[in-house]
Amino acid sequence: MTTAGRRAAYERDRERLVEQYAAIPAGSPVRLAKRTSNLFRPRARHDAAGMDVSAFSGVLEVDAPGRTADVLGMTTYEDLVAATLPHGLMPQVVPQLKTITIGGAVTGLGIESTSFRNGLVHESVTELEVITGDGRLVVATPSGEHTDLLRGFPNSFGTLGYALRVKIELERVRPYVALRHLRFTDAARWAEAAAAACTERSYDGEPVDFCDGVWFGATECYLTLGRWTDDGPAETTDYVRDEIYYRSIQRRGRDVLPVADYLWRWDADWFWCSRVFGVQRPAVRRFVPRRWLRSDVYWRLMMWEQRHGVKRAVDLRRGRPDREDVIQDVEVPVGRLTEFLEVLAREVPIAPVWLCPLRAREPAAVWPLYRMDAAELYVNVGIWSSVALAPGEPRDAHNRFLERLVADLGGRKSLYSTSYYSQEEFWATYGGTEYTALKKAYDPDGRLLDLYAKTVEGR
Repeated sequence: MTTAGRRAAYERDRERLVEQYAAIPAGSPVRLAKRTSNLFRPRARHDAAGMDVSAFSGVLEVDAPGRTADVLGMTTYEDLVAATLPHGLMPQVVPQLKTITIGGAVTGLGIESTSFRNGLVHESVTELEVITGDGRLVVATPSGEHTDLLRGFPNSFGTLGYALRVKIELERVRPYVALRHLRFTDAARWAEAAAAACTERSYDGEPVDFCDGVWFGATECYLTLGRWTDDGPAETTDYVRDEIYYRSIQRRGRDVLPVADYLWRWDADWFWCSRVFGVQRPAVRRFVPRRWLRSDVYWRLMMWEQRHGVKRAVDLRRGRPDREDVIQDVEVPVGRLTEFLEVLAREVPIAPVWLCPLRAREPAAVWPLYRMDAAELYVNVGIWSSVALAPGEPRDAHNRFLERLVADLGGRKSLYSTSYYSQEEFWATYGGTEYTALKKAYDPDGRLLDLYAKTVEGR
C-alpha cells in the first residue's frame, strides 16, 4: 500500500474509533481492548467498555532524508525497527523487548543503551495524535496549543488519552555494533567508568555509542560499551538458538553483532528471566521452536501463573518458602548507585540486575509527571526476580522497602510494575498538581482511570 493509501486508511479507522468512543454511554469507564501487554502489576477484572484499537498498528511513513517516522500507536518496536532498518535508520531509543508498542513506550517510559545520549523514548517525539478522555482528537507538538499534553503524556499510562499516531526522530545506523564487556570488581569503579564513558562518549580511545551493564554481585559487575562499525565477522553468534547473551558477557571481552541482533539481544531470554521456564538448559533449548524463544511468550506464561498460582501451590506443598515477586525498574543518581546496590544485596538478594545509564536529552525540557534532574546522570536498575519470604513476612515487604530506598536516594521508579505508595507520597512524586490540571483539560468527566487508581490500586 502507498503512503497515501495508508494515511487514508488511518483516517477512516480514526473516525470509526471516535464514533465508537462517542457511543459508549456517558459516565461509563473506558479502557483499551488489548490482547497483549508488557505491564507486570496485577490488574483487577472490570466491566469497563473496551475500545478496539487493533487497526492502529503499522508504519505510515519513514522519511529517510528527514530522519523521522510516522507510526501508529499500537505498532510494536519489532515492526517499527523492521520498517526503518532498510532505510539505514532506527528509533533513537529502542526498548529491549520486541512487543513493546510505540504508544506504550511514550506513555509508560522507554529506555535502552542509547539513553545516556538520547534520553527516554518520549524525548524523540515531535508529534503526538491522541484520542483524549473526553473523546476529542488532539495533535500535540513541542510548541502549540496542546504542548501541555505532549509534556504530560509520558508516565500517564493511558489515563489522559491514547496515542493513535506518533511521529518520532530516527538516527543513522551502521551494519554492526562492536561491544566491549569490561569487568569491575566493585560497583564504585563501575559507576566511575560509566560516568566517564557517558560524559566523554568515549573510553580508552574508542567511541561509545551504546552503554549498559549487568551487576552479577558485589565483586562481579560488567560495563558493556558499544560502537557503530561497518566491519563484522563472516559469522556472528546466534543468541536465540546457540547461546544466551547475558552469559556471554561473563565469558567474552569483545563481541560484534549485526544491528538487529544487537537491538534484540535481550529479548530471546527476557534478559535472564527465561531461567524459570527451563529454556536456558541446552538439552531443552535445542528442542524449543525458535518462535517460542521470545519475551511475549514468557510474559503470557507468567500471567497464567499469576492468575492460577500452580507453581506457587506446588512449592508450598513441598515445604518451600513463599516468594514475593520483585519486578521493578528504578532510576538512581550515578553517585548513589554503589549505596543502592550494597543495600539491595543485603536486603533484597536478587542478582543479576540490569544497569543502564540515562540522562535528559534536552535539559530545558520539563516532563511534569516524571521529573528528573536534567544535570544528573542516572542509572536505571532493572530488578526482575523473586525473593523468599520469612514466616509471617508480608507479601509486599521487599517492594515497599525498595520504594523507600529509591526515594531516600533521590531516585525515581517506573510505574509499569506493582506500586505501594500512599496517595500523598505518590502525587508529591509524580506531578500531582500538573496531573490534576491535565485531567481537567483532557478528561474532565473521568472517563479514564486516574493515575493512582491505575498504577497503585490496580483498578
